[in-house]
Amino acid sequence: MDCKNVTGENDTGKSQLNILLEINGICLSLNFNLWLRGGWAIDFLLGRITRSHSDIDLVTWLQYREHLEQALVNAGFQIKPVGEFQTDFLKNNVDVSFVFVRYSDNGDIVANGFPDWVWRKDALPMELYNLQGVSINVLNPYQLLEEKRVYEQGTGRTLRPKDLKSIEIIQQIIDAKS
Repeated sequence: MDCKNVTGENDTGKSQLNILLEINGICLSLNFNLWLRGGWAIDFLLGRITRSHSDIDLVTWLQYREHLEQALVNAGFQIKPVGEFQTDFLKNNVDVSFVFVRYSDNGDIVANGFPDWVWRKDALPMELYNLQGVSINVLNPYQLLEEKRVYEQGTGRTLRPKDLKSIEIIQQIIDAKS
């Protein structure tokens, strides 16, 4: 997809990047670590926009949840609590989803509310990726790949065409780094 079309003045891609920039700024001001996941994570890893996105998927630590939710509400985000695992937000017609992780009693990174979903020890690297003026941490590509591979098992839904394409792209990113 042509980036010029994606980031046009009235385009969803530009709106999403602006929202991402705002959220990232809020998290930086609070000293909260934040990581991209999902389709935008792939685009940041590649350094280019590959397709339009329906939402923004983010990850942060559970201990930040209460302060983060309040900070985003104060910034004009509408909060839509989902459960222990996740909180969704909406601003300017952009959907944002936060997954909260924590350390289990034995030191594994787990998604809050889903103790059986053990993440890779290297899932949350502190490595900034840049795309159109936004710099943010991104989940480890191996973690992104594992999420796509367990999607069907976790949701009960079959993989969508965009999931299959994402798996292919993530594997190419991994292979290029090897």
